[in-house]
Parts: sequence; structure tokens; C-alpha cells
Amino acid sequence: MTETQPTPQPAAPARRSLSPRARWAVPAVAAVAVGAAVMGPPLFASAGDDGLPPVTPEQLVAKVVEKDAPALSGTVVYTARLGLPSLPFGPGGASADPVNLMSGSSTLRLWSDGEQRSRVALLGAASEYSVVHDGTQAWTYSSDDDEVVHYTVDPADAATLEKLATEGPAVKGDLPTPQDAAEQALAHAQELSTVSVDGQTTVAGRDAYQLVVTPKSTTTLVGRVVVAVDATEWTPLRVQVWSASDDTEPALEVGFTDVSFSTPSDSVLTFSPPAGAQVREVVVPLPTDAEMAAAQQEHTDGALPQGVTVHGEGWDTVVEVSGVDVTGALAGDPQALAELQEHEPTIGSDSAQALLEDFGGDPSDKADMGEIDPSALLDSIATPVPGGRVVTSDLFSVLLTDDGRVLVGAVSPETLQGLA
Repeated sequence: MTETQPTPQPAAPARRSLSPRARWAVPAVAAVAVGAAVMGPPLFASAGDDGLPPVTPEQLVAKVVEKDAPALSGTVVYTARLGLPSLPFGPGGASADPVNLMSGSSTLRLWSDGEQRSRVALLGAASEYSVVHDGTQAWTYSSDDDEVVHYTVDPADAATLEKLATEGPAVKGDLPTPQDAAEQALAHAQELSTVSVDGQTTVAGRDAYQLVVTPKSTTTLVGRVVVAVDATEWTPLRVQVWSASDDTEPALEVGFTDVSFSTPSDSVLTFSPPAGAQVREVVVPLPTDAEMAAAQQEHTDGALPQGVTVHGEGWDTVVEVSGVDVTGALAGDPQALAELQEHEPTIGSDSAQALLEDFGGDPSDKADMGEIDPSALLDSIATPVPGGRVVTSDLFSVLLTDDGRVLVGAVSPETLQGLA
């Protein structure tokens, strides 16, 4: 594997989501970790000694970006070894619940027509959690709750939806896939990294190139990111994020164990609520033209939303959000959750927003938590430190200060404390 010094390149434009708060915390953090890496400055380093034609990192990234999403189906295994504390609620690892993505291995089935229709199913021992997208509609279904949530947009927002160029309503509890991780990765800002192509590998029985991204930072918790790209379809087959503190196995990994690049049958992609299931309707609000114009102007001017501060750069970026009622959000207090939703951090801080909101979650989900005291819950996941509490993992840290600030970054807790 050879490598050269990086040459800065412009970041790929981020695709605006219908809702910036629709992802679960761990998948969002994984996406940011990968996203921070893959659009790092590509280096010219040939690889192909194992039978595949030589390709440079620049060529490989370009092929992934330019490739239209393929029709495919397959089995995906998502594994998190983040070292996070166990949550004192939830149905447990045998159930198909997105909360279980925070630790251990989960199996998912994926089907996509490569356009606007897809289905992802998280499989439990005797249960299933599914997310189905079909143009401007989406559904989630939990067999544990026997509930369907149907996401739509108002017909009057159809024109706005076209302007946003999205695939449909954002869904709380969307499930991670290799394609989604790569898509978000390629939409994030570049970082200072050493990027190379490290020979070939085999994923799900298919030959693939390995794109290896190593941060130049000596203080980030991320050791390296390895993206396996199909050598024929130029589709990401596996994404691995390694911690700087553990070189024995990836802290996060999402990849196919089997995959077929053919269009799934219409019956698989068409969703019908199971008999007897409760159906809850959710209309996803879209920003107005004025809001979209204001957001674009803020992005152009480099302005940050009120209450949001960004420290550092690259892999050492830390996002700080002030005025957060963490205990209230944990308790599902509507005012505290509304205040969280007023914050909309910019590039590089999606994980902060997602993590904050998953602390609070959806008030309708509180039944799963029983009568757990919010302060006790906070004590179970955070460690007291002078001036606040910290949540630590192998890839990121979170500092919750006593004065209502939250700092998140792929750095050590000590770094966050120093900034606070």
C-alpha cells in the first residue's frame, strides 16, 4: 500500500433530508465517522496486485459517487462494539428493536429497486422491525408492538419535495445499510486523512477494493475507516470503523453477508399493514420556500444556528449545543423536546443532534421505558465529572454540563472537558 500527501478537494454537497432528526443515535454517529473520512482528500495510490485492475482512491471515490444506486437484495449484519453502557430498558437483544443496534450484532434483510422503493427489515429471534420507503410515503412496522406508522407529506408540499430532491419522508428509526452509510459519508465535509486503496478483499462472495482512510489527527478516537467497494458494481459492500484504542476488531461494522444485484419482486417492495395491526398516521412537515432560502443563505454565509458552537476542525471537530434540558428531554417533556428541535447544527454535527434527540426519543415510545426515573437513567449511562457528566465510547464522547450544554465529538472526554 502506497500513499502520498493529501491535496485538499472540495466537499461533496450534502443532500438535505426532509428531517435532520430522523436517525437513531448509533447509526448517525457511524455515518458521521465514515462521512468524515471517505470524502477526505483522495490520494493517488495504486492497488490491484491481487487480481483486480489497479485503481486510485480518487478514481474509486468518483466511481462510487457517479454510480446510480443499483437494484439489489441481500442480508446485512450490523455490529457495534462501542463499549457503551447498557440501557436499563428495552426488550433485549432477542427482539427486533432499533435500540439493540447500540450494542452487539443485528441481522437485517434489504431490498431495493435502486430508485424510490426499498424495504429494510431488522430481524429478531421471533420478531421483526421493518422500514419501507415508496416514493413520497414510508412505513415502519414493529411486530413487538403490532403497530404501523405511516409517514406521508401533505399533497400541497409535492413541489417542495421535488426541490429537496429526496426519496421520501424521513423516518424515525430508519435502519443502517452499507449504501446509506456510504451516501452520508460522501456528503460530509473532507477531513485531514491519509487515503489509500489497500488491495482487494471478498465480501459476500464478491471481489471488492478496500478504501482505507486513516486520520492524521493524533487525538481523535477514530483509528481508521475501511470501505469495501464492489469491483464490478462500484457499490459499498461493507463499512468498518476502527477505534484508535483497539486494533483487534472494528468498533462499528455494517456489511453484506449475501447480496444479489437484481430487482426485487413488486410484492416485496409493496407494503400492506398486517391484519389487526394499529396504524398511526404521521404527516412529515416540509420547510417553506422562505425557510429553505434562509437555510441556504446561512450555509453560504457559514452561519451557525443559535446556541450551536463548533470547536476545532477535521477529526477533532466538537459540536457544542447550549440551553439543553437533558433531564426534561429524557422524561419526554414536550417543551424540552421542542427546544432540542430548534437546534439544527450544520455539516459535521448530525451525530450531535441525533444523539441529543435519542436521549429524549419520541414521547410515544416512553411506554417501553416503564416508570424509569430520568435522573436514574442519566446516571446509568453517564459518569459524573466536575461540572457535569460524560458518556464515553470507543469512537465518540458526550459531555453533559450542569449548566445545560452538550458537547459531542470523536475525541476523548478530557478534550471535551477542556473545551467546556
